[in-house]
Amino acid sequence: MWRSPVVVPRFEAFVMRYAFFLSCLLFAGCAAIEPQPAPLGGAGDSFFLSGRVAVKYGDEAVSGKISWQHEPAGDDLLLSTPLGQGVARIVRRDAMVSLTTSDQKVYRASDVEGLTEQVLGWRLPLAGLHDWVRGRAAAGAPAQIRADDSQRLSELRQSGWLVEFLDYDAASGLPARMRLSREEVEIRLVIDNWRSEP
Repeated sequence: MWRSPVVVPRFEAFVMRYAFFLSCLLFAGCAAIEPQPAPLGGAGDSFFLSGRVAVKYGDEAVSGKISWQHEPAGDDLLLSTPLGQGVARIVRRDAMVSLTTSDQKVYRASDVEGLTEQVLGWRLPLAGLHDWVRGRAAAGAPAQIRADDSQRLSELRQSGWLVEFLDYDAASGLPARMRLSREEVEIRLVIDNWRSEP
């Protein structure tokens, strides 16, 4: 049954951000949130990756793990503590996004960045990220790019974000370390495992 987007009250949003911050510091107290398979999509645009993520927003900072299944029709992304306990699961199905917290509260909206900012306190640019992690600009939006001596992207400005490509994997040629920044948010992403799917 479809539900209208949930508007998180200011106090509850503060509580959620604080709880997320404490959970990552203490590495405990979070119920497990299991990643679920995303529906199959078109060939050539599907992947699975896992790695580590560190986020600074305002005066706060958190770090943990990321597990992400991307398909053209949907995304299933799990953020967890360094010990692997689930903190937030983000699921996109076409134009609708849901975010489930460790206490099984579910929030829904049509915009990932707005939803993650409301619930977690920082913006996650999922709309462009599936292209950026492949070392390319997202289609359909103006971009300013800078390439390195090997003609790989070293810097990208798009959709209000600065994306810096800090290192590439020698075997795959794909980004291995990235830094994304916008206003008071900085996201550092290290990709440890990558699997391209047909």
